[in-house]
Amino acid sequence: MPAVTTISLDVMGGDQGPPAIIGGVHEYLKAYDGADLRFLLHGDETAINAEIDRLKLPRDGLEIRHTAKVVPMGEKPAQALRRGHGSSLWNAVEAIRSGQADAAVSAGNTGAMMAISRLILRMAAPGLERPAIVANWPTARGVSVVLDVGANIECGARQLVEFAIMGESFHAAVHGSTRPTIGLLNVGSEDNKGHDEVREAHRILKAWGQGLDYRGFVEGDDIAKGTVDIIVTDGFTGNIALKTTEGTIRFLLTLLKESMTSSVPAKIGAALAMPAIRAMTQRIDPARYNGAPLLGLNGLVVKSHGGTNARGFASAIRVAVDLARSDYLAKVASGLDRLGDLLPDGDEAQDGV
Repeated sequence: MPAVTTISLDVMGGDQGPPAIIGGVHEYLKAYDGADLRFLLHGDETAINAEIDRLKLPRDGLEIRHTAKVVPMGEKPAQALRRGHGSSLWNAVEAIRSGQADAAVSAGNTGAMMAISRLILRMAAPGLERPAIVANWPTARGVSVVLDVGANIECGARQLVEFAIMGESFHAAVHGSTRPTIGLLNVGSEDNKGHDEVREAHRILKAWGQGLDYRGFVEGDDIAKGTVDIIVTDGFTGNIALKTTEGTIRFLLTLLKESMTSSVPAKIGAALAMPAIRAMTQRIDPARYNGAPLLGLNGLVVKSHGGTNARGFASAIRVAVDLARSDYLAKVASGLDRLGDLLPDGDEAQDGV
């Protein structure tokens, strides 16, 4: 029989808490096969049971791990490390270290989640400074991934090359690609463009290769075009690109709604075009792409957007399951091992957003 995959959930994390997280389990089980899948539910037992009963979820494969302790959304990482032991977030990650779970998912405090995960699981290789956050990005060609999007504000050449290795393994595990293409985000495509770190990473990726399908520099408009499958950048640039894109999508959807309701003819046209409009909005719906793994840890931890709904959390669960059932960790370890001493040590990264 296939091995059982166990996903550890921080049920109390996020803006909505148990309704979104247990609702996400419900949505996942409706959309995907729940065979050989088990969930550890960390949080307040009474609240968890109430949601399970409300949704009439079968209890097979669900195990509640009670704790009344929660890491607040506004808690600073240093405070979370001091006071977070025994919380739903801490226990969800600890289940990976103890071998009781294959991956963890939380919609809780990003900084606290990163600090706790790094402390409990450690980094996958000695040279890695901190995890990178990866974002799935809808494009004209399908789905690309961008990393880092907020964890490492400043990155040296070594970190950028490590992101390329981790991004390739992630794209293959979650999106099923066989040899995903990689680009370095820059202000131009010429070799002499950009700051020293990005030019050095470009030089190394061109010379080193090691099986990576590196296509060189890409620019901001290449993200939405889907020019490459993986866009590598520092967390400062990546976070701004992510939030700019999210804001632009919301703005355009608002304009679309206003236009469709501006007059009687517009409403009639909107009614006729509704199937196409629904298809478009579903394609760019952030909930569909929710689930940002912390890449580089010695274990699988997936960050869900704090304000997500049940459908969005189901997407984050799907990412965790796909990673847990893949050879992602082994591929990253192999890539970083090949990297060896080729690159200089990167500058110490600063805290991200």
